[in-house]
Amino acid sequence: MDSALLIARLVLVAVFTLAGVAKLSDLKGSRRAIIDFGVPSAIAAPLGLLLPLAELTVAATLLAASTAWWGALGALALLSVFVVGITYNLARGRKPECHCFGQLHSAPAGWKTLARNGVLAAVAGFILWAGYEGGGAGPSALSWVGALSTAQLLGLLVGVLVLFLLAGQWWFLLHLLRQNGRLLVRLEAVEATLTEGGSVAPSQNGTARHQAEGLPVGSTAPEFGLSGLHGESLTLEALRASGKPVMVLFTDPGCGPCNAMLPDVGRWQEEHAQKLTLALVSRGEVEENKTKAQEHGLSNVVLQKDWEVSESYEVGGTPSAVLISPEGKIASPVAGGEEGIRGLLSYAVGEGPQLPMRPHQHQIEGQPCPNCGKVHAAAPTMPAAREIGEPAPEVKLPDLQGRKVELKDFRGHQTLVLFWNPGCGFCQQMLPEIKQWEENRPEGAPKLLFVSAGSAEANRDMNLSSKVVLDQQFAAGRSFGASGTPSAVLVDAEGNVASGVAVGAPGVLELAGAHQAEA
Repeated sequence: MDSALLIARLVLVAVFTLAGVAKLSDLKGSRRAIIDFGVPSAIAAPLGLLLPLAELTVAATLLAASTAWWGALGALALLSVFVVGITYNLARGRKPECHCFGQLHSAPAGWKTLARNGVLAAVAGFILWAGYEGGGAGPSALSWVGALSTAQLLGLLVGVLVLFLLAGQWWFLLHLLRQNGRLLVRLEAVEATLTEGGSVAPSQNGTARHQAEGLPVGSTAPEFGLSGLHGESLTLEALRASGKPVMVLFTDPGCGPCNAMLPDVGRWQEEHAQKLTLALVSRGEVEENKTKAQEHGLSNVVLQKDWEVSESYEVGGTPSAVLISPEGKIASPVAGGEEGIRGLLSYAVGEGPQLPMRPHQHQIEGQPCPNCGKVHAAAPTMPAAREIGEPAPEVKLPDLQGRKVELKDFRGHQTLVLFWNPGCGFCQQMLPEIKQWEENRPEGAPKLLFVSAGSAEANRDMNLSSKVVLDQQFAAGRSFGASGTPSAVLVDAEGNVASGVAVGAPGVLELAGAHQAEA
């Protein structure tokens, strides 16, 4: 019994120590995960620090026999909170990143995460039960270690070290195989699609995704008629009556990132009222939404009963936004997340170029889509500002360390010049696949040169291994004929333009894939 209790406590000590240290090493990611779970952003920052400290405290109290029972109680309390939070989000159809072990391991919270926390809670309950029955929570781990002879202690340390090395090796091999597998699947999809004359949309797991989020640009926006916060009825037709574009923002009162945006949304409605009608499609209780609307000065707030309007617009998450023209046509792809929505707003009011003109990407060009029956165009490319074969425009920009970098420095290598912005939601969606491509760049593939807007810090946070230079005015992009981000153009080894401008994530990946096929 004592041995079982000691092993149970050591398991919890290992788990909580690893989780606490990993979260402390990535506080920014921990805060973001807490917000994604629906916690208000105002308390996410202190909670992001208190949570790993509480986990380390629990681990420390589980070591000594005198405090082990209280440590088990703390462990059970934390695990119960985790279980409730995960269950609540799963019930609402959300799977936020758990960020359970910081940057070491983070995956969407699902039933496996729930089961893991349930098993650990059962272990903590076993320790509590043993202590409550009067048998104590087992011997002290420190006393047990102290009673070992020198030879036994050395054997224990060597065994633990070997165990960690084996675990690290298997973790590394597993992730390497998964990464290579995703890259191979992606390359095969690109090759197959290029052979068919189609295009491939990016995906988070490396598989080909033939259905992008959102309706085709240029298609008719679905009409809706919903109740407002004061019993009134508001339709899309009424929103378009002023003759201005309509930006529909999909939100949810239980969505942390949505709530963090609401103060800005109220300000946007006031500042851009002459150029744009901004409407919020929310859900949930009237009073809850009314309170938030009054707090942040929001107008044009309507409530869907479930997700019927979101589904009609093929929007799969919140916060998301789509632009509708005064004629009632879809005028943009779906923008997801705060930065993507800011980029869409800037485009809509004429303050920024960050809108990739991406059509519906889920079928071969010229053939009916198997999902909607419509015929759509392939991923667009635009002619470059200079003809193919002409010298590429001169690029001379500072990198993230302030050193000047010129495009001619890349002579001798084919280079994919990728126009980027860390604040562009479409760039963020594309980022995982670009990083995979960087880490497993095939022989003969072009080098990448990121010409990016945004701050140096925001660009550093992306952890790209390729060279990144800063172009806040988008001057280099315009000189190549690019009109938004993400977009790219291929420059050959002699410094000449070798392609048109690929627009949007599918076009950029297709351009890189086409080059790989030629190589």
